[in-house]
Amino acid sequence: MIVEFTAELWRWTARRDDTWVFVSLPPEESDDIREVVGARSRGFGAVRVRVTIGHTSWKTSIFPSADGGPYALPLKKSVRSSENLDVGDTASITVELLDF
Repeated sequence: MIVEFTAELWRWTARRDDTWVFVSLPPEESDDIREVVGARSRGFGAVRVRVTIGHTSWKTSIFPSADGGPYALPLKKSVRSSENLDVGDTASITVELLDF
């Protein structure tokens, strides 16, 4: 399953440092992912994915929100630096589910 979307980068405020930056997957696609994954997710409901933003591609995991909302995708500092992205910027993102 491949999901393509555009989203704004946001900072996770539960941590005091500024290193945890995410984007939220669209709600409808998040529901579709839940259907595909079912009970086969990993710890904390994580789903392994390959992500592409611009010229940067890497493997990571997406994480479901506790309230059943959209999945969150963490964006490493090296990716943000390579693609010249910061909190509040909008990025075009491709997420491919692995192992499904």
